Amino acid sequence: MRNLYLMILCLFVYTTNAQTQLANIFNDHMVLQRNTNVHIWGTDTPKSTIEIIGSWGEKASVTTDANGKWKTTIKTLEAGGPYALEVKGSKSITLKDVLLGEVWLCGGQSNMAMALRGNVGQHIEGSNRAILNSTNSNLRFFTVPTTVSEVPLDDLKGNWEVSSPKTAAAFSAVGYFFGKMIQEHLGVPVGLISSNVGGTPAQAWTSKEIISSEFPEFNKDFSKKINTKTATVLYNGMINPLIPYGIKGAIWYQGEANRWNAEQYSRLFPAMIKNWRDQFKQGDFPFYFVQLAPYGYKDLEGWAQLQQSQLKTMLTVPNTGMAVINDIGYKTRIHPPKKREVGERLAFWALAKDYNVEGITYSGPTYKAMKIEKNKALISFDHAALGITSLGKPLTNFEISGEDGVFHPAEAKIIMKEKLLQVWSDKVAKPKNVRYGFSSYIDGCLFNTAGLPASAFSTEDWNVILKLN
Repeated sequence: MRNLYLMILCLFVYTTNAQTQLANIFNDHMVLQRNTNVHIWGTDTPKSTIEIIGSWGEKASVTTDANGKWKTTIKTLEAGGPYALEVKGSKSITLKDVLLGEVWLCGGQSNMAMALRGNVGQHIEGSNRAILNSTNSNLRFFTVPTTVSEVPLDDLKGNWEVSSPKTAAAFSAVGYFFGKMIQEHLGVPVGLISSNVGGTPAQAWTSKEIISSEFPEFNKDFSKKINTKTATVLYNGMINPLIPYGIKGAIWYQGEANRWNAEQYSRLFPAMIKNWRDQFKQGDFPFYFVQLAPYGYKDLEGWAQLQQSQLKTMLTVPNTGMAVINDIGYKTRIHPPKKREVGERLAFWALAKDYNVEGITYSGPTYKAMKIEKNKALISFDHAALGITSLGKPLTNFEISGEDGVFHPAEAKIIMKEKLLQVWSDKVAKPKNVRYGFSSYIDGCLFNTAGLPASAFSTEDWNVILKLN
């Protein structure tokens, strides 16, 4: 009897205290994805009616379920604002200064998390001037706090903020420069959601369903004390609460934490991308990522092979793109300071592929084919319509092998009106394979005429490349 009384009392307290609430991703200053039906969700008393009114002229209504949860969609129009969004239930909530525009999710580890102001003892080139000039009411930020969870969470903390010197300084530098270029070129509002944690592997950002079914080697993570490197915990705490907020696409800067198993990453990274796409239910949205930057005095294990996993992902997973940055690495810092170039190279992909900007080049040269002529290999490239160039640098970091599979340092020369790369070594009479940039630190020397660098590459089969030690 006493237990029944307590249950009735708890139900009474819940019912009388329950009020209209929105998931916390919805607050003042937010940006909603334009020209679509965006999801909006929250809680209220069970079996109550919720009405949503957008001041841009659209409405929606929904009834809460037995647990008081509700979710619906409301149509958005062309970019604009500021608007108000009113939610009427057991109480009324009005969100102010709402914009309709383009929304991008910025994920990864420390190189994406690194704020525009820099880290302790580590600078970002041009950051002070960028911060000074960051006031822009059409650029908005939402930073997801670091949250680990063994189960998928429904909500998170955080607030949308308008770009200003104070807010931009604390936001992801790569995200900022990406969003700034998109916003300035399109002339529409841009919202950026930053969800990233330093030193984290891709499995931490992937759901348990995918890990358990496709990567059982990580199942041991589910029986130990969790941290930010544990499989699924960041997906649960920092991605799931965002689903299915309307986004245009995602940018990603990660890989260092998976460099010890490049073959695994060549499967894990595409699986994570598919996982996000499946869960957001917004189609194969664009997913653009950054290839690992050159780093290290000595050749770090797995670094070049991880770069090859990333290249394979770009070449085989639809609607993905890769910003190559092997010309702007930093030998003694895993956090290279040229973040503007990184963000802008990601933006070139989006502007060309998603916003139909004609005339710009968005990718560096990628290996296309090889032809052997006597003791020389001739390499051709895609994404090099006007030819390839070294931009005045010596052509270095090339290797060539014969039938024995042993690679030797090679010489290289650009020939045939800058269309082909000729590679050879006096130690290899009958070339079989060529590779470029197979070291954790290089100073990239191969570009197209837009100044975008070529990825490290090998002419070998992927199975051979990704299992190299």
